[in-house]
Amino acid sequence: MDQTPTSADHNSDGADGADSMERAELAAEQQHVDRVYGRVEEAARSASRIAVDGYQRGQAQNVGRVREEEQTGLYERDVLVFAAARRIAELDAEHEGLVFGRLDSDRGDDEPQAPAAAGLDKLYVGRIGVRDAEYEPLVIDWRAPAAEPFYRATATDRQKVVRRRVLRNKGPRIVGLEDDLLAPERAPEDLPVMGEGALMASLSRARGHTMRDIVATIQAEQDKAIRSTARGVTVIGGGPGTGKTVVALHRAAYLLYSDRRRFERGGVLVVGPSAAFMAYIERVLPSLGENTVSLRAVGELVDGVKATAVDEAEVAAIKGSLRMRGVLSRAARDRVPTAPTTLRVFIGGATVELDANQLDNVRRNALRRTARNRAAAEARKGLIAALWQRFPEDLRTGPLGDREAFGDRATDTPAFRTFFGQWWPVVTPEAALRWLGDPRRLQRWARNELTPREVDALARGIRTTDEFTIADVALLDELTTLLGRPLATENTDEEFDWLEGLSEGVNEVLTSSERRARAAAAREAEEPEEYAHVLVDEAQDLSPMQWRMVTRRGPQASWTIVGDPAQSSWPDPDEARGAMDSMLSHLQRHTYRLSTNYRNSAEIYSFAGEVIRQSIPDADLPNAVRSTGVEPDHRVFDDGKVSQAAGEAAAELLQLVEGTVGVIVPPALRPIVEPVLAELGDPRVVAVSPLDSKGLEYDGVVVVEPDRIVSDTLGGVRALYVVLTRATQRLITINSTTQWLPTRDS
Repeated sequence: MDQTPTSADHNSDGADGADSMERAELAAEQQHVDRVYGRVEEAARSASRIAVDGYQRGQAQNVGRVREEEQTGLYERDVLVFAAARRIAELDAEHEGLVFGRLDSDRGDDEPQAPAAAGLDKLYVGRIGVRDAEYEPLVIDWRAPAAEPFYRATATDRQKVVRRRVLRNKGPRIVGLEDDLLAPERAPEDLPVMGEGALMASLSRARGHTMRDIVATIQAEQDKAIRSTARGVTVIGGGPGTGKTVVALHRAAYLLYSDRRRFERGGVLVVGPSAAFMAYIERVLPSLGENTVSLRAVGELVDGVKATAVDEAEVAAIKGSLRMRGVLSRAARDRVPTAPTTLRVFIGGATVELDANQLDNVRRNALRRTARNRAAAEARKGLIAALWQRFPEDLRTGPLGDREAFGDRATDTPAFRTFFGQWWPVVTPEAALRWLGDPRRLQRWARNELTPREVDALARGIRTTDEFTIADVALLDELTTLLGRPLATENTDEEFDWLEGLSEGVNEVLTSSERRARAAAAREAEEPEEYAHVLVDEAQDLSPMQWRMVTRRGPQASWTIVGDPAQSSWPDPDEARGAMDSMLSHLQRHTYRLSTNYRNSAEIYSFAGEVIRQSIPDADLPNAVRSTGVEPDHRVFDDGKVSQAAGEAAAELLQLVEGTVGVIVPPALRPIVEPVLAELGDPRVVAVSPLDSKGLEYDGVVVVEPDRIVSDTLGGVRALYVVLTRATQRLITINSTTQWLPTRDS
């Protein structure tokens, strides 16, 4: 927002008058806010009564048989209870303040000026819309079109706004007021103007362990990205600290508000780089009244897998490359490693045998058009055809003279059944990925794809770890597609399993169509496999294989993609960008660039900019708007004393800042650094790896061994740039030398 801070100059005769005016304004605003909270409590009680009444009606109707005319009532009850529960969750959502803004507007420059403040049109802006008993708005939802001037109005385009006010809250209590006077010449004489700017006040606050929403301080360029069209791909770019993540989350809330039917039914998926990042952002959307969005780290996109382990940089680069598509395709179509290589059955007085080559031909033919786990029937037919060709013609008499009868007899033999179960089992993606740990097999599958060194590194990486890594998840997803899901045995009762918890009295009278409708409703309540909108944060970190995985979640979706190439941890950003473009090239693209760094002090960001520009001269560097006067502190520690140096630096920062302290340390050093930090006994301090620090921010940051972060982390100097831009107030680096520091022109 444009800030025009003034208070006493406009309407005060001195300090006492200013204090008196502030108290009066706070009291007046608190009175309105109290009225809003009263209406919210009344609405919550009403919603609770609806929910209780719905359940009681359901219990009463469950006694005995439900009359046909009451079946519609059951459906209406379910709808009422669901709507009531959602409204209760919306009203009970954790947030800092329900009402956070106010607009005082006139009728435009062509109309006479209002003679008094009471003559201006007053509109309050908040997290949700609330109306009084006469259905007049007490506060409008921040996503409503009428709220746009709160974020868009400037001194040059005021959109009829004379004064914009931000209410700083602590729960339901107002603790401060911050005003922008956008049209001093249109302001009535009795219009008070308070504070020194809401944005700067917000930026100076201490950080906690979770991200806060910015709904009260959204800036104009951010608001344009938030309210961008719901169709196609919206790309939100900008350097560190520009608010890309929180803007994207507000965009998700805005989309749900503007087209709830589409996006709530189809689902909205938010994908982030790590579990730590998802934990950091998880409260933002609930604070905005949205609880239906799915949040998943990139290591959690495959159901049943929650990967947090990280590969060595070389192995991660191999696993993420598009070359793995060919490797995995060959693995998925090859022999099962434990499968028998000979089929021998005794039938009609003769032993019929198929050798390894013949079995391979059957396998290849079965897989020509169908994925392995869906091709069992084709494989069985192929085996029968191959056995029939080798069955002696002189025995093709009687019951065995017909090929179909021969097949029935052959498949009924214990030898065939045992063989087929071992030769054509259902192959899980997890099992197939483990096959890559055999370097001999991998060498065959990786021909013309990987070098001998890469084959050894990949096989060793898979063979020597018991848990799947984040990079493995994309390979598992690719294998799921290549292997296919087994064809389920048809069972019309299976779709009604969800009804087990309901009363048998109700189940007995439900018609088939009603049962199917309820089954469909239950399925809709689960997370979809494909979403209506997909939001990808830290998109520059996705490998090409991860892009393939992510885009499978929304082949028909609209997209929000957030990132900054200069912060990429993927060593070849052009390759990753090409993979993204190939998957989303059919969609129209809308691009927004955020240009202001709100996170870092100017001193910290100036240094980080020097670091990245030595490697990426054209890096997109935003403008840092806040200065602390404190330069980053670069320290050298004695050999063997890295943990001591880290502990001392963290203890010092805990004394200097009110909020959190992040100690960002290479993974290999965390085991020796974390115990020292634990001895400090302060929950504000936390140790994280360079990759886990993505998207996070702390008041103070200790960077441990920057040169090792560059050498050990995928992305190299880009990863260090990310690490250096996590601090809002203070930055200390510790290293064994000063050689890593950027050279400055004299």
